[in-house]
Amino acid sequence: MIAAKGAGTPVAGRRSRRWIRRHPTQDVMDVLAAGSRIATNLSDGLTGPRAGAAARELRRLLDAEAVGLVDLQGQQIWSGTPGPDAAGLAETVLRADRKAGRTGLVALPLRVRAELAGVLVVAGPVRPAATRQAAAWVGEALERGRLEASAVAAEQAELRALRAEISPHFVYNTLTTIASFVRSDPDRACDLILDFAEFIRHNLARQGDYTTLAGEFRAIEAYLALARAVLGDRLRVQVRIAPEVLPVAAPFRALQPLVENAVQHGVERAERGGSVQVSGEALGSECLITVEDDGPGMDPAHVREVLAGSSAGSSLGLVNVDRRLRTIYGPDYGLVIETAEGAGTRVLMRVPRFHPGVVAQ
Repeated sequence: MIAAKGAGTPVAGRRSRRWIRRHPTQDVMDVLAAGSRIATNLSDGLTGPRAGAAARELRRLLDAEAVGLVDLQGQQIWSGTPGPDAAGLAETVLRADRKAGRTGLVALPLRVRAELAGVLVVAGPVRPAATRQAAAWVGEALERGRLEASAVAAEQAELRALRAEISPHFVYNTLTTIASFVRSDPDRACDLILDFAEFIRHNLARQGDYTTLAGEFRAIEAYLALARAVLGDRLRVQVRIAPEVLPVAAPFRALQPLVENAVQHGVERAERGGSVQVSGEALGSECLITVEDDGPGMDPAHVREVLAGSSAGSSLGLVNVDRRLRTIYGPDYGLVIETAEGAGTRVLMRVPRFHPGVVAQ
């Protein structure tokens, strides 16, 4: 016998859907997702371009009549109608750095590492615990945004330092060498001036974070031409580049420090000079760049210290390149240095032929 579905008998399908909507796990997931969106929208600060979206998300999450975000300068972003007392209440909190409230309206200080960073204003019958939690979320989002901004600024400063890292000793020797050829070999002097101009242009030009490997290799060839002019027969060079790697995008000034290291620490330190070999080839979805010298080599333990950043000295360029590669492509793409005392040095660098966000400019 099949029972009739009366008014008091729950329908299985409807009961299941209601249970899903009210299940605590689903509520927690919704809150966590909202918190993630709020943090993302506040990454540019309390009055950034996405702060309005964060205020709307907070208002929806708290079921408030209005939510306001106020920075230290008093600039405000609102979702909903705040009422006439909201601005004065926010100003009170900014002055006193403590919670302030009136009937149906509360303003909480927002702190980043114990320092006042702004004010959260909530209008409506919202539980105090919920408003405190919201203020904590906003403070954490602001702190994360500041940390991310600091990291970006540090990376840009490091890149500017790399661009300006031209040895005065090398420039002086190069110009002196060019001057010596002006009368005896004016054609060679002219060629060296063009190489010097290419070298300076690549290092000091205002460009993006990425360039093509073709641009990197042009700068390397210019540097090596100048180094050969200075060192004469003490420096022997061989460059072999496969055409298919030339258009690949790579971090700006990723190759030049490797070549400079080979010349300065490999060839110049050897009494009879030496050779530097540079090669680039495509291996499936990656490019392999190799810079090798037959100089005195290094203690492998010292190399590990250099790449770990625990050894001071003139190998800062290698450390910077290694860190940038790992940051951009992941931990598997750092430099590989093969060396031993008396056995020369080979530095290998791999970069993907295509990688999201890495575009030559």
